[in-house]
This record gives sequence, structure tokens and C-alpha cells, in this order.
Amino acid sequence: MADFLALEQLLAVGRPAAMTVAVRQGQQLDFACLAQQAANWRAAFAAQPGRRFALYCHDSFTFAAALLGAWHAGVCVYLPADVLPATLARLRGEVDGFAGDIAGEDSLQPLPDTVVPDWPALERQAPGLVVFTSGSTGEPVAIAKQLSQLFDEVQSLAACFDTDMGEAMVLATVSHQHIYGLLFRVLWPLAAGRVFAADRLVFPEDIVAALAVNGDCVLVASPAHLKRLPDNLPWAAGKTSLRAVFSSGGPLPAEALPDCRRLLGRAPIEVYGSSETGGIAWRQRMNDGDLAWRALPGVKLQLDGEKLLVQSPHLAGTDWQRTEDRVSLLGDGFELLGRADRIVKIEEKRVSLTAMESALLATGLVAEVRVLPLSGLRLTLGVLAVPSAAGWALIDEQGKRALNARLRAALAELVEASVLPRRWRYAWTLPSNAQGKATEAALQAWFDPRRPAARLLSRTTGEASLVLEIDARSPYFVGHFPQTPILPGVTQLDWAVLFGRELFAIPAGFLRLEAVKFQQVIAPGSLVSMDLSWQAERGSLGFKLTSAAGAHASGRIVFGAPA
Repeated sequence: MADFLALEQLLAVGRPAAMTVAVRQGQQLDFACLAQQAANWRAAFAAQPGRRFALYCHDSFTFAAALLGAWHAGVCVYLPADVLPATLARLRGEVDGFAGDIAGEDSLQPLPDTVVPDWPALERQAPGLVVFTSGSTGEPVAIAKQLSQLFDEVQSLAACFDTDMGEAMVLATVSHQHIYGLLFRVLWPLAAGRVFAADRLVFPEDIVAALAVNGDCVLVASPAHLKRLPDNLPWAAGKTSLRAVFSSGGPLPAEALPDCRRLLGRAPIEVYGSSETGGIAWRQRMNDGDLAWRALPGVKLQLDGEKLLVQSPHLAGTDWQRTEDRVSLLGDGFELLGRADRIVKIEEKRVSLTAMESALLATGLVAEVRVLPLSGLRLTLGVLAVPSAAGWALIDEQGKRALNARLRAALAELVEASVLPRRWRYAWTLPSNAQGKATEAALQAWFDPRRPAARLLSRTTGEASLVLEIDARSPYFVGHFPQTPILPGVTQLDWAVLFGRELFAIPAGFLRLEAVKFQQVIAPGSLVSMDLSWQAERGSLGFKLTSAAGAHASGRIVFGAPA
């Protein structure tokens, strides 16, 4: 493996031109290519009057080049987690422009064939990055980072973990558009001279395929992926040596550890921190009782009551920063006890959402759960849960109301009747973004009355089967038609796209409809099967809606970039 090279010196000192930096779909991308692309991006940014740009790229190698080019042009990069319309709308008032793969915007692109300059060292105190909190507790908050904060954190990670990783290639399920993915799958590999995969592993099947064809590797994952590891990981073939597995972006449940250790051959290295604080501590639970977190190099910790205070070079200043995490000392480390700030007021009564979630998990009827406040004429609570095998069995035998009642009874021992959740939704998995986090918007979307109750029956790489409950109270029946309400055909198409995007990696751009047929109407109260098939090479999502009454609709929806 190459020697560690501080990121401010990466282009100024350089690497051998033919040294592989990344791999994209089997193609090796070398340092000369990185330097050339960075020069092209630097020229493009330098030609613009503004110095604040939102950058979004699908490909991590392209992103690395654009990021280095921006920094060498004196540009502060704003890092959106996605390119949803609401995200872009928030950014328009904060940035001077957009760059990269952002459809529908005048998005800056690199200039071609620019002369590679004599690179200077980057100024460590420059305002290099603005990241955003995930929005898990509300509106995303912008957090500014100096380059020194990022570069020092990379050095901290290298000092703690580099020795055991050798020349392993970095594979990742998380996006570089989040601080965890940025550090672990782009910046740290660049500084350490470690090859990284330019493509993200979106689904568990992608992890299987990537591990089957790579030698020594490191897996940078989110708890959302590690909780759902497939049983067919390719260790028996003897092709892969997994040197390390990292998990961050949220807590890894203890229930996931046995499968991680069995299927991956090692316990994940869990890294605890936040967008605000950067990395704070780490642990590796070789045994279930290994609860203690250890501070990362350069990080100092102390307690204020039960709350954790942090001082580190990953912060903007030298002051101690208070977190909202409750901890207790444990040996030479500490144990996390949960968040202190998930308190809401319902009917003038303070309620701990964390305590309610713990009570629901204790029933054994749900495997994952989030309790969240729902706005309306008055604030109420909703529950989005992933039933356990016992929970699904109860639904099959007695219906969803029976599960609702059992869960309400568990909460009745904890809170007063006036604050019990009013709305219940059951999912096959909690929604998560590219960083493996469930954002407030994604959780709230499950309570949108326009979304049908759905149960996933099966899913493979390219096919999925669901059952939809067509609620008579759906707003889509209003006015269509007053005497004999039926579900509009456009709604059926919208639902095919909705669930297709949740289950497959579908491009943002819509191109056309093909062979769409509506055979018979769907009435209120129907139970409808939805079969989806995704052909990535054609960008084609096939759908078919059927019920006991027969076929209702079918066709194909084609996605991709406009010609």
C-alpha cells in the first residue's frame, strides 16, 4: 500500500501516474486520470463568479475529482444528500450554482482537456464544505466544515485502523453525499492510497456480487444493510478476504450482530459520531457484552450529568460541545444510553418517544419501530413498525386491528390514554436514504393518505410482488366518480412508480409509457396484487395489477436521461 499522504498535499505531491485510484465496473482509473479530471473541474469552477456550489455526483471517482477541483478553485462545496425538488429549492437561496448530476438545473460540468497545473497545497483553514443533518428530527440544518476538520478526521481514522487493512479495496453501501460516506469511501482511501469502488452497492444482492469478484476488501456499510445481509455471501468460494467492516450513520442493533459475525466472518467496527461533531468513538463487539465505546485519536470526552461532552480537532473550535446523547462510564470507555432530546408534548403531557419505542420492541411483535409526531388540527402520534414473524402471523390470523390492539395495550402501561398513538402503519422495512438513515420526510410519507397500505410478499434483484389495500377513504376516489367511485388510471401508474423506486434503483428521469392497458376498474375496498419487474439495462419498469376479479392494468414505464 502507498504511504499516507495528507489530503492538502495530495495533488501537490502526487502519486505515480499509473497508480490505480478507483475501479468503475471493472475499469481501473489511475491517478493521472484523477489529476486530469480535477484540473478540468478546477477550470470550470474558477471561471464562475460565485464560490458556493452544490455538488452531486452518482459516481464516487467523478465526485472525488470534482471535489478536489472545487477546493483548488477556492470553492466551498455544499453537499446535498439527494436531488429531490424540496432539497434543491432549499439550496437555491444558499448557493451560487449547482454542479454535477443534477437534472433540471443549469448544472456546471468540467471543461474538457484542461492543462494540468502545478498544484499548490490546499489551505487547511479554507471553508471547504457544508453538510446537512439527515433531518431525522426535523428540518435539515447546514453545518460548515473547514478543510482542516475533514483532513484531521481522516488522519484520525488512518491512525486507528490503517494497520489492519493492508491493500484492501473499499466497497461501500453508503453515499459519498453524506459525511460518513465522504470520509470512509473517498477521502480516507485517497489519503491512504487505497483503491475504492466508484459505484455504490445499493441492495444486498449488490454486496453479494461485489464480494464474489474482489480479493482483499473493506466494506463500508450502514446498519440498514447490515441488518439484512443475504445468506448467500460468497465465502465458500474462497475468493474474498474481508479485512474490515465499518458501520455508522445510526445504531447497529445487537440482534444484527450474530448474522454479521456468521456471514461476514467478523464483527463490524462501529463508529459513533454525527454531522455536527464528526467521529467521536468506535467499538467492535466480538461478543454481545462488548458494549464500551473508545474515543478516536485526538478526541476528548467528559460528562455533564449523563450527557456526553466532546472536544476534538473534528470540531470548528476548541470549546467543549454538548451532545444530546446520554452515556455512562464503562471501564476505559462509555456506554450509550440513548438520546435525551426525543421528548414531545401531547395534550400538555411530556412523552418520551424513545421509551415508547422500547416498550413496543419488548412485545416481540415488531422488529423495528419509529414513533413520530404527526401534525394536524392537533399534534398526535403515529407508529411505523416492521412486524416480526410473530407480528405478521398475528396480522394473517386476526388482522391488523389485532396487532394494533396488542401494541396499544403495551403502551397503555407507559403513557396515558390521551397520548396513545392514533395511527399505525406496518412496513416491510423502515425507509432509509442513501446514508442508511430514516429521514423525517420519509417516515412521514408513510402516513400520507394517498399512499396505499402495502405488504411486500417477495423481492429479487429484478422482480417484486406486493399486495395493496385500496382504502375507500383514499382521496383519489373523491370526485372520481360521485355515484360509482373508481381508482384513476394515473394513480395506478403513480403507485407503480412509487413502489418501483422504493424497491429498485430507478433513474430520476421519466421517458415514456409503453404498452399500457387498463382492463377493468378498481373499486374501493379491493385487495389488489401488484407485480413489478425491473430491467436496468433498458430502464424499463414493468407492472401488472390483478385481483380476484381478474386483470386490472399492465404496462411498462421507461426511465433514463433524455436524449
